[in-house]
Amino acid sequence: MRQQRPREEIEAWLLANGWYPGRENEAEAERLIAVRVRGSASQGCPLLPWDQVHRFVSSYVGLELPMPRAPERKFRADPTFGYEGDAGLVVELARNLGRRLFPVGWETTENGIVLLDDTGRFFYLHHTGPYFLGHDEIQALSSLMTGDQEDAEGHFV
Repeated sequence: MRQQRPREEIEAWLLANGWYPGRENEAEAERLIAVRVRGSASQGCPLLPWDQVHRFVSSYVGLELPMPRAPERKFRADPTFGYEGDAGLVVELARNLGRRLFPVGWETTENGIVLLDDTGRFFYLHHTGPYFLGHDEIQALSSLMTGDQEDAEGHFV
């Protein structure tokens, strides 16, 4: 992975796109997370969220964050995006990582799903495979900003 963008740069990007410290939309986050829970259960691969999932989605839900180097690409904190069979792919990746995973958003051009694990790490499920975004929210946002990801296999157990 390339060097992480400075926190100030990430915060400026977020602020320029409607985010602010303390931003929360818990009701909308809960609604969207519940849709994803039902959708994954209907695929036969239940995905269950935890507090950090709720907090992340609540903080960014409703925003469209364009990538500075490719503004046509946007990140949306909407866990409902997916495609047929994606819950099985999330469960498979979770098994490979030895951790729980839950979708917290997606990238609009490539239709990759952004996932959070129960240690706070972020991953990106793309049609070309799974990628690692970062050990925390700031690293993940930096990775989304720059389009810099690494293969997730280095994090498999």
